[in-house]
Amino acid sequence: MGKDTTELTVVYEISKLLGSSLDINRTLKMTMKFLCMFLDLKRATIALMQDDELAIMAAHGLTRGEIELGHYKKGEGIMGQVGKSGYPIVIPNIRDEPFFLNKTGARHDIKSEDVAFLCVPIKFGREILGVLSVDRLLNSKGVSLDEDLRLLKIISALIAQAVKLHRQVQQEKQELIAQRDALRFELKGKYKIDNVVGNSPEMQAVYEAVHRVAPSKATVMLVGESGTGKELIARAIHYMGPRANEQFVKLNCASIPEGLLEAELFGHEKGAFTGAANLRKGRFELAHRGTIFLDEIAELTPTLQPKLLRVLQEREFERIGSERTIKVDVRVIAATSRNLETLLKEGKFREDLYYRLNVVPITLPPLRYRREDISALIEFFLDKFNAENAREAKLSPDALKLMLEYPWPGNVRELENTVERMVIMTPEDVVVPEHLPLNIRASMPQTTPPGDASRQPMPLMQIERSHIVDALVKTGWVYAQAARVLGITPRQICYKVKKYGIRQAQ
Repeated sequence: MGKDTTELTVVYEISKLLGSSLDINRTLKMTMKFLCMFLDLKRATIALMQDDELAIMAAHGLTRGEIELGHYKKGEGIMGQVGKSGYPIVIPNIRDEPFFLNKTGARHDIKSEDVAFLCVPIKFGREILGVLSVDRLLNSKGVSLDEDLRLLKIISALIAQAVKLHRQVQQEKQELIAQRDALRFELKGKYKIDNVVGNSPEMQAVYEAVHRVAPSKATVMLVGESGTGKELIARAIHYMGPRANEQFVKLNCASIPEGLLEAELFGHEKGAFTGAANLRKGRFELAHRGTIFLDEIAELTPTLQPKLLRVLQEREFERIGSERTIKVDVRVIAATSRNLETLLKEGKFREDLYYRLNVVPITLPPLRYRREDISALIEFFLDKFNAENAREAKLSPDALKLMLEYPWPGNVRELENTVERMVIMTPEDVVVPEHLPLNIRASMPQTTPPGDASRQPMPLMQIERSHIVDALVKTGWVYAQAARVLGITPRQICYKVKKYGIRQAQ
């Protein structure tokens, strides 16, 4: 093999080694071993700069104890001089060089060996990252120190690129970890139970239950009407528990079509079904070592209920299209706005699954059962949305009275949406009754002149029904538009249409 071919082979193989792994220590060690074997060198070392000191990070031909002794201050010995100046040094024979320190003790009898020592800087641009050194036996045939030096300069440039890239990746990784930890700390503060608004006895019972269950591994079932804050409590349990630094993964079982729900829960392999173009991890797999929050668990189909039961019992499952069993360590928090006991009696929910989920039940009271919290919630949401929208909106006494008396069928979510809409849409800073949504204004007491029997006040339910019909007629019976007119959600208007038996005239 010719000299040029040998050099190209060395450069090619070393470039492959440096790109073969993200473990920089392993790749540097393999590089030194290859260099010694291919070029018939006795020793080779890479020392990198750490806090203004060179330390041997990878070597071949040295013991572990000798490597640990390889520390050089800038300017100390041949290695330190190269690390300081950035220029290579070639010692034709180390036994004739008084500045050769042999700090590692690897050259046991310097005077008896004819060994050349070549040391070149590892530089990236003008930055000196370290030094590369080799021991060459002078009795090797065809030895040319100039040729060795030229090849070592090329190799040191490859090493410099690998080291610099590794350090940049590590720095970015540390920055991402710091950002992640900061975000988790912020979320932990945001979702701690102290930030849940409400001092009623009903909420105090919820707080006590959360404090007791959060440090445990127990599965929790949150029961409450829509809008009572089940996800907020689930997050509080997660961030107050031992898994606070891991993932909180949520899934609303009612929002995913039945055919896709299994794939969402357990994932699928590439080509498992039409449209499965890539492998996809399910929510349980993503929540490994963390918490999974399964909202509206009552909507889980009968075919998926036994599969969920298996995960709860065995903490294992298979992706769709795979026979490989995946083990997970995950805490489960479920929630429902429906009566699971009724579904049990109707045969729509498995009894064994119910008892697996219902280990620690926590019931969240609707807002109408903790009316003393409404004022504090209004104040909290006013402060929040005023700050977000640079407003100073506040409620007039009459508007506040109406909001305190309103039953809030949509609970805290409806209250929050109402306050946000008032802050944004009210032209003045003072919100009066006329600025409130129609459904709240419908609860205003109606005054009737004395003796006018023909103008007796209509019952509240009849007034509400009338407002709903008017809104539907005006919007062409488009429920979403009518809901916006009334200031309620489409789900609420569907419920009220069904409640009052409202039908479109044919």
